[in-house]
Amino acid sequence: MKKISIFLIYLISFIYLEFLFRVLLYDNVFRFSNINMILFVMFFTFCAFIITKLFKEKGNRVIFYLLLFLVCLWFSAQYVVKGFCDFYISFSILQIADQVGSFLGKAIIEVLKRIFGIALIFMPLILSIVFRKKINFKHNPGKKTTLLLVIALISFGIYYVSLNFKKDEEYSAYMLYHEVNNPSLNIEKVGVLNTFCVDIYRVIFGFDEKIVITKRNTPKPSTPGEIEYGYNNLNIDFASLKSNTNDKLIKEMTEYFENETGTLQNEYTGFFKGKNLILFMAESFNEVAVRKDTTPTLYKLVHSGFSFSNYYTPTIYSTIGGEFQELSGLYAKFSNLTIWRSGSNTFPMGLATMFKDAGYNTYAYHDHTYTFQDRNVYLKSIGFDNFKGCWNGMEKLIQCQGLWPESDVEMIEATNTDFINDDKPFMVFYASVSGHAGYSWSNAMAKKHKAEIEALNLGYSEPVTAYLATQMEFDQSLELLIKKLEEAGKLDDTVIVIAADHYPYELTTEQMNEAATYTKDGVIEINHSNLIIWNNKMDTVKVDKVGSTIDILPTVYNLFGLPYDSRLIIGNDILSTEEGMAMFGDNSWVTNKGRYYASKNKFIANDGVTVESDYVSTTNQIVRSKIAMSSYIMDKDYYKYAWKYLKK
Repeated sequence: MKKISIFLIYLISFIYLEFLFRVLLYDNVFRFSNINMILFVMFFTFCAFIITKLFKEKGNRVIFYLLLFLVCLWFSAQYVVKGFCDFYISFSILQIADQVGSFLGKAIIEVLKRIFGIALIFMPLILSIVFRKKINFKHNPGKKTTLLLVIALISFGIYYVSLNFKKDEEYSAYMLYHEVNNPSLNIEKVGVLNTFCVDIYRVIFGFDEKIVITKRNTPKPSTPGEIEYGYNNLNIDFASLKSNTNDKLIKEMTEYFENETGTLQNEYTGFFKGKNLILFMAESFNEVAVRKDTTPTLYKLVHSGFSFSNYYTPTIYSTIGGEFQELSGLYAKFSNLTIWRSGSNTFPMGLATMFKDAGYNTYAYHDHTYTFQDRNVYLKSIGFDNFKGCWNGMEKLIQCQGLWPESDVEMIEATNTDFINDDKPFMVFYASVSGHAGYSWSNAMAKKHKAEIEALNLGYSEPVTAYLATQMEFDQSLELLIKKLEEAGKLDDTVIVIAADHYPYELTTEQMNEAATYTKDGVIEINHSNLIIWNNKMDTVKVDKVGSTIDILPTVYNLFGLPYDSRLIIGNDILSTEEGMAMFGDNSWVTNKGRYYASKNKFIANDGVTVESDYVSTTNQIVRSKIAMSSYIMDKDYYKYAWKYLKK
């Protein structure tokens, strides 16, 4: 009986894995870009076949099984990490892999939850082992290998030509190959194997995303009698900056910022000037946790102060991505997160630096390991020089060992006396942890509040109920903080700002919808959440403009009347006249005019809204440029250059 060709096994296995991956993770399995994916798989198959036929039979057998195992392992890893952390693995983000590694025990549980899918992924390897005696592992002679190499090159040429199919379509295979660096879109559109190879190439040789420079004006009011506000800009000599650098990218960046008008000041500029600020990055906080019966303090804060109805928390690379966006005003990408963690960049508009320059005392706290993902390093780079977490002081104040996650109530109780009686204004940053996954009754904070929440008979599944229980701990920490501020006579002069790092992504979309008041999709609405900006003495101000995490920093700076340059922060003051926008991990976006799903190239206008014919393409250009500029600001340490040309 004739033996089975390794080429045929590879080809069938790789195509099977690509389509299985789509079945496991996406609702759109068949798409036009599958043509590009299959053509690349052909090229990849030829390469794998050539490598597997270079040696004697025994060596070829080892290479075959090793290669097939590694491919199945890579698909499995992508499947698990996407389901667990809501992002994909790439070589570029291995330096932030401790986001997963630090919770290895939980990762094992996530693997077990997906064991059926993993078994299907490893099926090609399993069948190859079962039928191993029927596989041809014989060595190919040199002439045949040379011919195969030529065919492989031809197949790559055919694939490369195929990139031109529908090349002008938004997020086409051509655009993803030549202009955009987005592993999430690449995997969904052109496959796991293609993305793997492209990622390796870009790590080795680098890749600059295309910058589209457009003149965008934020017009000043022209109605007679209206106040004519100035722009939140600094006097930076961009012309001199351009003429004094030979770096092509810095020149392009400077031209981009020079063409940005910036955002206007407004009636809320300086609204909180001189008041204290307590800013929270609330672990896994989401609007589904805001309830009168379980989280009364959060409910009160969400529905008073500035009440935002169209706010989003784009979940990009988990906690560090959310924290980076909140503290920098820049969009999170794997490259800038690596630099962020190094603490090597200059941040003249850094949060603590800005408030210290305004005469404030500044503090930062976290109730988990202080070195996690180098939080102690990057907080120092933005001006916090007295950050306290577990194992650099917090462990003396709260239970840091044998409790996971730790208690936000304990943290507030232990730290409020550091700042609450200051004779100067204070600015405090809290990174909470009580709401952390996993959401079961083994979670210490869920277990703590189990009896309370079960007494309400909510009827939700255990993961959802346990999640809501963890948020009760955070809610009670806020209740305690407000009580302490009131007792000290500081409540009326303190502003509390709360935003999440990400939605509780351990919960599936279906589980989120158990507690949601409307049906959420898994791309945009899953990220819809609450932003809290609250002061006890202010009237409620309803804000329906779209905003997201990167808008927090400029909004706070405007409210506190701090001088900053709005052109150099990618987010915008949500209270300004600039159009609101939220951008997501796969380059999808939402504005007050509608929502755009990048993977489907689909725009859905809001009811009663008509947009210009070029609105989607223009907005896509703006989104891509904002994302690229966020990376380049970090890559080039651009603030250091710009501040050399700041005219006082």
